[in-house]
Amino acid sequence: MAEDFQGRPTTAAIIGSGNIGTDLMFKLIRRSKFITPKYMIGIDPRSDGLARAERMGLIPSAGGLDWLLSLPTEELPDIVFDATSAKAHAAAAPRLAEKGIVAVDLTPAAVGPFCSPAVSDNVDPASMNVNMITCGGQATIPIVYAVTRVTGQPEYAEIVASLSSKGAGPGTRANIDEFTETTAKAIEEVGGAKRGKAIIILNPVEPPMKMRNTVFVAVPAEYAEPGPKQDELTASIKQMVAEVQKYVPGYSMKSEPQYDAPRDIWGGLARVAVFLEVVGAGDYLPDYAGNLDIITAASAHIGDILMEYRIAHPVKGTPQHVEFRAATEAPLPGSAAARALKQAAAHDTSKDAEGAKA
Repeated sequence: MAEDFQGRPTTAAIIGSGNIGTDLMFKLIRRSKFITPKYMIGIDPRSDGLARAERMGLIPSAGGLDWLLSLPTEELPDIVFDATSAKAHAAAAPRLAEKGIVAVDLTPAAVGPFCSPAVSDNVDPASMNVNMITCGGQATIPIVYAVTRVTGQPEYAEIVASLSSKGAGPGTRANIDEFTETTAKAIEEVGGAKRGKAIIILNPVEPPMKMRNTVFVAVPAEYAEPGPKQDELTASIKQMVAEVQKYVPGYSMKSEPQYDAPRDIWGGLARVAVFLEVVGAGDYLPDYAGNLDIITAASAHIGDILMEYRIAHPVKGTPQHVEFRAATEAPLPGSAAARALKQAAAHDTSKDAEGAKA
């Protein structure tokens, strides 16, 4: 089975051998046009993800990022998918850029530009680091944008992401604060809302629930009334759902958008509510883990876009100057990622070069 995906023009390393990293590995193997997954990197030699990667023909290592960056230049991957933690990626990002390795950040670190394929499919293919926001962001921000492009900038947008507790691994649990802060910031930067808010709920119900997302967006009063304007907004939302379904087939809207009349407590604005469900493709985990499926599917999709460009414009092995978000500008002030950025700034990348020569 490993032979099925060998020979694609670029190579990848997945850092983080947990649920997200393992699911992403299978998506790259089965769906990528340009990427050969070559390395699975973790820190626990007993990890199920490392064992599965080895069976699939990848090179596994429990040596972490230090092991990967110690490889000779010709053995380095063209792209890294980081499925570790916000803190770890904030520290890793400048080291990867120093090696000329493109990074797709699946953590809430957000040191690079936000990316939601259905909205920002025009992300600069020359980008060296893109951030996939969060699972809740991937599911809901396209809907916020679908409203924005019709009504203009909404005053407020709020999303509630409800996940099965079984589908939330230690990485998700360790990044709850970063999840809410990063998603809220991306609602504004990508979705276009003036003010965003995000809430995450881990539901322990048995049998495990599918991922459910609710999106509330403030809209001008005239959109609450049936008619051409409301029809235009509904059509925009449905069109966006279809766009997301192109790379996440299990994404769906559970009912027609619900419109609420203006209220004084909303400043005279009306509200549209959209109810979504994400059913996982079952590449590695059960279908209730739609929260993982949507971010790994989006990441594999963007990875192909970035690597299609790099086939003609390779940079591996050449240090790249990347303007990462400064800690004061990042959507995570005072968080683990912000603190790790300061630590990363002091890292001596010459040690990586010395390791490669050894």
